[in-house]
Amino acid sequence: MAAIVTLTLNPALDVSTRTERVLDAHKLRCEQPRFDPGGGGINVARVLHRLGAEVAAVFPCGGSTGDRLRERVQAEGVPVHCVGIGGETRESFTVNETATGREYRFVLPGPELAESEWRACLDALGAFAPAPRWIIASGSLAPGVPLAFQQALAAAAQRLGSRLVVDTSGPALAAAFAAGLYLAKPSLSELRTLTGEPLAVEADWLRAARRLIEQGRAEIIAVSLGAKGALLVTRDQSLRAPGLSVDVAGTVGAGDSFLAGLVSVLARGGDLPDALATAMAAGAAALLGGGTSLARPQDIDRLRAQVQVRPV
Repeated sequence: MAAIVTLTLNPALDVSTRTERVLDAHKLRCEQPRFDPGGGGINVARVLHRLGAEVAAVFPCGGSTGDRLRERVQAEGVPVHCVGIGGETRESFTVNETATGREYRFVLPGPELAESEWRACLDALGAFAPAPRWIIASGSLAPGVPLAFQQALAAAAQRLGSRLVVDTSGPALAAAFAAGLYLAKPSLSELRTLTGEPLAVEADWLRAARRLIEQGRAEIIAVSLGAKGALLVTRDQSLRAPGLSVDVAGTVGAGDSFLAGLVSVLARGGDLPDALATAMAAGAAALLGGGTSLARPQDIDRLRAQVQVRPV
């Protein structure tokens, strides 16, 4: 049984390492690499599992890289449902420059999914008994997956009686809003793209999020503001939390950890202020580790007390 199922259409094996400086036309001597499971929904599932949620991860996997990815997700105790594909699962590569603290992220496009493959991922959502109460689709659409996938996903969630959460970007995010969902986590820049407006101040951010809710596009919108924190908006409530100051070891997976913290509270019936505070703590906790290590419960608990949530 899984109360929450995550869907990752374009997963990756995340490879991370460190070197003193990143220079062109030079051999860059790197430290021993670390290998982590990657991809939005997989990351969300990993953090939810650490927080004690009943969660499973659905994703396509192919080739030897897909096997390694599946093994690493399972090694963390997350139940998986892999959909076999003909292509090779991608890798993503992150290099931390130790001399400056800069982070360089190289993201490969991933294999193209045939229609039968991405439809099999949708069908896998219906294989859980009972049906999941929450479906979290996070990350980019894989090559070959049409924007119409978002409509099919929304229809599947409605058929299963599941609350649909989507965290993606660009045209895929616009298609998800058009199809309708329960919760979305756009960044401020993504919200600007969606509305075509500059959204210069907080009142504009609120107005844009409320308009989407009033149009029936979503019930909850969490707007990521980067270092400035986040905004959580429903039809009846609007909350703001400033960012936390922490020593940053890496930024990969911070947004996924935020989303996991948010849903972990909502899924157990917690209130919105607690959900936003936990999300902020989880996002900040993810910054403390290298690679795609993500947020750890002990760090979330420690940072949770520092979060300040206020109505706006």
